[in-house]
Amino acid sequence: QHRPAAPRAARETMAPPAQQPQRQRSRSPRVRAEMDAKKAHDDGPKDASMLDGHSAQEIFEGASSFTGYTYDDLICMPGRIDFGVHEVALHGNFTKKIRLKTPIVSSPMDTVTEGKMAIAMALEGGIGVIHTNLPIEEQAREVAMVKRYESGFIMDPVCIPPTMAVQELDRLRESSGFSGFPVTQDGRMGSRLLGLVTRRDTDFVQDRTVPVSSIMTKGEHLVTANEGVDLLAANRILKESKRGKLPVVSKQGQLVALMSRKDLQKNRDHPNATKDANKQLMVAAAIGTRPSDKDRVRALVAAGVDAVIIDSSQGDSVFQHEMVRWLKREYPDLQVVGGNVVTKRQAKHLIDCGVDALRVGMGIGSICTTQEVCACGRAQASAVYNVAKLAKAHGVPILADGGISSPGHIVKALCLGAGAAMCGSLLAGTEETPGDYIYAENGQRLKRYRGMGSIDAMKKGSDDRYFGSGAALKVAQGVSGTVQDKGSVHRYVPYLVQGLRHGMQDIGAKSVDELRQQLYGGQLRFELRSAAAQREGGVHGLHSFERRLFS
Repeated sequence: QHRPAAPRAARETMAPPAQQPQRQRSRSPRVRAEMDAKKAHDDGPKDASMLDGHSAQEIFEGASSFTGYTYDDLICMPGRIDFGVHEVALHGNFTKKIRLKTPIVSSPMDTVTEGKMAIAMALEGGIGVIHTNLPIEEQAREVAMVKRYESGFIMDPVCIPPTMAVQELDRLRESSGFSGFPVTQDGRMGSRLLGLVTRRDTDFVQDRTVPVSSIMTKGEHLVTANEGVDLLAANRILKESKRGKLPVVSKQGQLVALMSRKDLQKNRDHPNATKDANKQLMVAAAIGTRPSDKDRVRALVAAGVDAVIIDSSQGDSVFQHEMVRWLKREYPDLQVVGGNVVTKRQAKHLIDCGVDALRVGMGIGSICTTQEVCACGRAQASAVYNVAKLAKAHGVPILADGGISSPGHIVKALCLGAGAAMCGSLLAGTEETPGDYIYAENGQRLKRYRGMGSIDAMKKGSDDRYFGSGAALKVAQGVSGTVQDKGSVHRYVPYLVQGLRHGMQDIGAKSVDELRQQLYGGQLRFELRSAAAQREGGVHGLHSFERRLFS
């Protein structure tokens, strides 16, 4: 029988959901245009002509790739920004198991990294590698100092003997930058505390030849804390006593640490600090490949070292192969960094031996003359890309070592596949580097900086790095010089970090991992620069200018 038609409202209700029109949230042409543009960007360019520049594979692996490229030869093409600079994550791998929140490593050079620098680098989210130009006991002591460090406590304050004249103290203040000093029995840390001398004790002393013992605040009048005091209690003592410095002493009256109100304020909050499972700062140390270096490793492990770097200018040697195998057999949990290497063949040999990371670079440091003297090495951008690509296939991170003189160079190293950048000259001249400041004739404040292949460094023991320990004639593969004062690492590294964040934001990568995906997916684009383009990319066309890195 013929059924009557359902009412119109009922027909609309019974219609399948798929036939119901979807309501637009906004009919604004501007909003629709923005959505269409975003979709077009997400889908990627359909036409190859829309891709500016070249992929890294085209530059370094193309049929006509016969040239070695440095960082300055390349420029990164900008991407699309859809995030704030504060959202950029810089986490990168130092080794397979050690991850850094700041992908910067201080180089194992005797004018760059000892305990003080290693502490500062770890607090800023990186890591320091203590150099090997030290007796075994001293290097182990530097490692132990980092592992014992607690934020706010100074474990190696500059101490003076009671016999030092006030005029000598004036010179020490000028060279060290400190104003107050503990006075100990023999002028060394760990001996009996006799007193404390500050600027207020010496400001109105007319005769500058008198010993500090005659004008210092004597031990019985000092406010001190007992060994083992925690940070909270020590801070409370400082606050209640209204003193600027608090010596920490043992039961025998020996100085074991110093606490400074100024340093406490500076070190109060380091959320990015590189720490182990026991909440101690992490530290690495350099070793060689001599039989005696096995004793060095034992002492470093006993001191708590987290990683060792086998320090060699040419890492693909039977000596290093044997050392890596021995290390992984004797200390399987110890992270081992091999190198230096610049080719895939070198890298594969060390990967097969079991390294946990590779150090890449040969002859490209500002104080290195290996390429000039030995005619061997490789341009750094080419070395980093090629080794990183091979190492990635085996799950081994790499450290881009050398050739870095600006935050932009670190960005390029990360763009080419590095997990972190190892820096020497970039960090040289900071307060935390070993050595005293000197002054140029024009009054400029300087610090000494030298290559580990320089004659000065080789005389102290680094000749083994260049396979020259038994040679009667030592051939220099580096130079000695001076660098300008850069202030404290605690101000300088944040400047570098902010530069990295801005660089990655411009490229359109929110993290180092995303940057690597773009690199190997071909979305990260580069262009080669002519000599004129490189000049144009720097400061030019001015009669004079002042370069201020940060404010």
